[in-house]
Amino acid sequence: MYYPYGYQFQQYHYPTHIPVNPYGGTPGNVNYPMWVNTTAPYWQGDSSSHQGVILKDYGKNPFVINIEEAARQNQTYRTALWTGNHLQLTLMSINPGEDVGLEVHPHVDQFIRIEQGQGITQMGKTKDNLNFNRMVFDGSAIFVPAGTWHNVTNTGQTPLKLYTIYAPPNHPFGTVEPTKASHEEHRK
Repeated sequence: MYYPYGYQFQQYHYPTHIPVNPYGGTPGNVNYPMWVNTTAPYWQGDSSSHQGVILKDYGKNPFVINIEEAARQNQTYRTALWTGNHLQLTLMSINPGEDVGLEVHPHVDQFIRIEQGQGITQMGKTKDNLNFNRMVFDGSAIFVPAGTWHNVTNTGQTPLKLYTIYAPPNHPFGTVEPTKASHEEHRK
């Protein structure tokens, strides 16, 4: 074999993709490394019905989830799914015509991913000058720097399903806000 410039590169064999059976157990003819737990069920609840995971805060514990499925399953305005010391994951469902609400987090960076629906995101240095406007839809990723005023509005006909990551956490552990009205009431 010819090696450019006479260098022979060592090929390392790291596990890059380990197939996981979401219902527990080991799929046939798969050799897992000893450290992979194939017996712990991925899904909570009845796996034959594919009802998904129990949406609660699993924070400060190791956790793996199909985030797209969890976001689509969520029916609440906001549910904290994982709250750690330096990071928080929340799920949100925004009804047609509603918005997240204009807000700013002075010391929190935020990542938002749209999993279902369509809308518009607005950002700016002040709440009266939201000069950054973009349409968002399934698969859109929104990055909000700390200190930036921002909002996401559902412009579609179906609920806008998204998840958001805050660094550091922005809501108390276990936060569940069933509706936007309950969120507004809690803020008073």
